[in-house]
Amino acid sequence: MKKLQFKVSINAPVARIYDFMLGITSKSTYEQWTSLFNPTSTYEGSWDKGTKILFIGVDEKGEKGGMVSRIAVNIPNQFVSIQHYGLLKADKEITEGPEVEKWANGFENYTFEENKGITTVTVDLDTTEDFLGYMNETYPKALDKLKELCEK
Repeated sequence: MKKLQFKVSINAPVARIYDFMLGITSKSTYEQWTSLFNPTSTYEGSWDKGTKILFIGVDEKGEKGGMVSRIAVNIPNQFVSIQHYGLLKADKEITEGPEVEKWANGFENYTFEENKGITTVTVDLDTTEDFLGYMNETYPKALDKLKELCEK
């Protein structure tokens, strides 16, 4: 696993950014910034600590796929840790085998820090070698989209 870090400073209060990033009040805010990864990106489940959450999208064949994850930590407006432990393929959860082993126990962490009305969001994530380029290209664009949403 490779570790990546992305940061964005947003001119908005931390509570607004946390809400929009996770889609707490309206899932559509989550779907808007994550649409840069997949136009149909959404989630099913809860952001509560210890709960399972599916990060999903529909592929070009119309099949639902994505990541099977759990919320390891959620301290509202401060820190969220997502542990990815499986894949969703054609609506089927796969939690073991060679495809999953590459990703198993990969984390995606969001840290929120507000200072004088400016909130810095830091994303630390584990990814596989084959997704490095994609994440390095797409994640900054997605965070720019989040910034645009939150500053409206």
